[in-house]
Amino acid sequence: MPDTETELAETDDHDVVIVGGGPAGCSAGVFCAREGFDTVIFDRGRSSLQRCAHLENYLGFPGGVDIETMYGLMHDHAETAGCEIVSDLVESVEQTDDEESFRVTPQEGESITARQVVAATRYDGEYMRGLDDDAEMFETHEHGGKEHEHFDGEYADHDGTTPVDRLYVVTPAEEDDQAIVAAGRGARVARRVIADARIDDGWWEEVADGVDWMRRRAELDDELSDRTQLVEWFDAHYGADAPVAPDSDRYQRVREARIGKSVSSHISPDEIDARAGAGQEALASHLDPAHIVEAVDTAALLDQIDDDKILAAAEDRRPERESGVER
Repeated sequence: MPDTETELAETDDHDVVIVGGGPAGCSAGVFCAREGFDTVIFDRGRSSLQRCAHLENYLGFPGGVDIETMYGLMHDHAETAGCEIVSDLVESVEQTDDEESFRVTPQEGESITARQVVAATRYDGEYMRGLDDDAEMFETHEHGGKEHEHFDGEYADHDGTTPVDRLYVVTPAEEDDQAIVAAGRGARVARRVIADARIDDGWWEEVADGVDWMRRRAELDDELSDRTQLVEWFDAHYGADAPVAPDSDRYQRVREARIGKSVSSHISPDEIDARAGAGQEALASHLDPAHIVEAVDTAALLDQIDDDKILAAAEDRRPERESGVER
C-alpha cells in the first residue's frame, strides 16, 4: 500500500467503503483499489442494471451483452484490482465520534469503519440519513396525491463531493440513468477520492489530480528516464504552485511519489503482450464456450489447441471423476 494510505489504514478497518456494486460502484472501486486503497464494495440490493433485459449501448460490446455476463465481468474486474466484494445490505452510515471516519453498519455482518465512503446506489440513499440535515439531503415530491421523499440527486457536486467531509455520492444522481454514464461518473468521483486522500497526505491540488493509465516504455525517452530531468520536469510543472518550499521534506516526499508514479506507468512490450493475453483470457472465462466456437473460425480454433495441455487437464480431473466429485 502506498504511503498515502498507510497512515489511514492504521486507524480504520478500510480506506474506502463503496455502497453499491453496479457499474458506478465497481468503476469507482477499480480506480480506488488500483491506487492502493483498501477498498470494500457492499453489493446487495435493487440494482438498476439487473432490471435491464439486455445491455446494448455499452461501448466495447458490439453485439450487446447479457446482464449476467456484464455483472460477472464487473465484479471480476473489481476483485482483480483488489476490491473485496461483500454480499450484504448497508443499513446505515454514521460519522465516528471524532468525525474523522465513518461507521458502516450492514444488515447481517459487523460494523466496520472507513476513512472515505462512496455512495453508489441508484434507488436508495436512506442509509445516509443523519449525516447531514435531512432538508439538504432529501427532497419531497407529490405523486398520486401523496408526498414521497427521495434522496436529492443534486446533493453532491459534479465530482461527487458533498458538504460532509470524505462522503462522496456517485449515485443517486441526475445523470446516471445509463450504465455507461454511471460507470464514467464512478471513475470521475474515484479520482476525486484519490486526490483528496493525497491532499490529506501532504500533496497539493495541482499535483494530486493524477490519472491511472499505462504508457509504452518506448515513450520514456532518454530525457524523461534521467532522474535529474524528471526532477526538473516536476519543479517546472508543479513547483510554482507548491504551498511549501522546494527544500522542505514535504515537497521532496511528494515529488518522489509523483515521479515514481510517472515512471512506473511505463511498461515494456513483453509486459504489454502478457497483459493483453491475460485480459483476453479473463474475458473468455465469462463467455459460453459454444458461442466462442461459433464466433471463431474452426480451423483457427483447432490450430490453437494444445494436446499436451488437454491431456494434463484430463489427468488433473481424473481423481475427481473416480471419486464421483465434479467441480
